[in-house]
Amino acid sequence: MNRVLEHTKTKYPIIQAPMGWIARSQLASAVCNAGALGVIETSSGEVENCKEEIIKMSELTDKPFAVNLPLMFLKDDSMLNFCVDHGVHFVTTSAGDPSKYIHKLKEANITVYHAVPSLDGAIKAANAGVDGLVVEGTEGGGFKGMEEVGLFVLLQSIKQNIDLPMIAAGGIVDGIGMAAAFAAGAEGIQMGTRFVSSQESPVHDNFKNSITSAEINGTLLLNKKSKPIIRALKTELTHKIDEAGVMDMTALAGIKDLYFGGNMNAAPALSGQSSGLIKEIKPVQDIIELTINEFNDTCSKMSNFSL
Repeated sequence: MNRVLEHTKTKYPIIQAPMGWIARSQLASAVCNAGALGVIETSSGEVENCKEEIIKMSELTDKPFAVNLPLMFLKDDSMLNFCVDHGVHFVTTSAGDPSKYIHKLKEANITVYHAVPSLDGAIKAANAGVDGLVVEGTEGGGFKGMEEVGLFVLLQSIKQNIDLPMIAAGGIVDGIGMAAAFAAGAEGIQMGTRFVSSQESPVHDNFKNSITSAEINGTLLLNKKSKPIIRALKTELTHKIDEAGVMDMTALAGIKDLYFGGNMNAAPALSGQSSGLIKEIKPVQDIIELTINEFNDTCSKMSNFSL
């Protein structure tokens, strides 16, 4: 029994991360049509645009999809109400206390997974009544928690304390990483950087090529003594931020120019450590099929090992 598949109603337990501005219908529908779960972001704050993207999904795919609700950044209930009114069946919540909206979501029969970077966060989310967890290791790109806990330590720690289905996020780009996550207790995986560098991703080729050319140590964890803590590619800009030791949210003001204009120094290029494992821009369909095939092959090989 795979509880993530039961909850998502997808063919494969693979979820696309809700990257701001990037995780919209073009990418999310491609992920859905390939058998995984595409997610529409709302963290960009472009409420009306995100609502339009949710509507577009029904035109681009007949498969299940999800919406991410970053609780701390929601100005009001309008996006939540929109999800309820438009028949969204799966929501991931993040950046805040899931108890804020959990009752309204559950009343609408929406499955809720909350993103957590720590054991304490996982326990609080479980007590709030969520259906599952997106467990985010420090290896992942974008906004990170204060505690630098690796994915596999975090998965095992949570599994020892909580019986909820876990989607592993951070550092996974292929079937080997997926098999390792399942061995540590996950029942699904989330990929962000791998899908950012896919053919269907809407970002500029400069960003995609920067990911595929990154070394295994090609990211920096920035602003570790303040907030927001982020992981981003090594660039001229991020080296300067790293040397300064601090940054504020204004550093991200030019993120759309980076994503869609190709200026790699307009803002920190949010990416995970997995960028060092990605060597080629591929269609979403190929990424998912290769991941599943490699997962099955890896699990088969491991079954032959014994001590």
